[in-house]
Amino acid sequence: MLPTSTRCAVRGWLARHPRVTFHFTPTSYSWANAVEGWFARLTRQRLKRGVFTSIVELQTAIKRFIADANDKPKPFVWTQSADAILRGRQA
Repeated sequence: MLPTSTRCAVRGWLARHPRVTFHFTPTSYSWANAVEGWFARLTRQRLKRGVFTSIVELQTAIKRFIADANDKPKPFVWTQSADAILRGRQA
């Protein structure tokens, strides 16, 4: 835990900057693994063997990949119940 003076300074700074919002992340990093997997797929399927002669071409390729992924979404399906996840055991 931060010293009281630091906590007060942080709270004061946040009060002066109302557009800043903290988003607390889950205690496990499975969400980060999902994000990392998505970027790995982007790299493997679209960028790795691509030839881009400009930043605009690269941006277009990335935007096309995103549009294609959004056209054919694959929703995440939980394989365990919330209770089993919170207990940390297999269902």
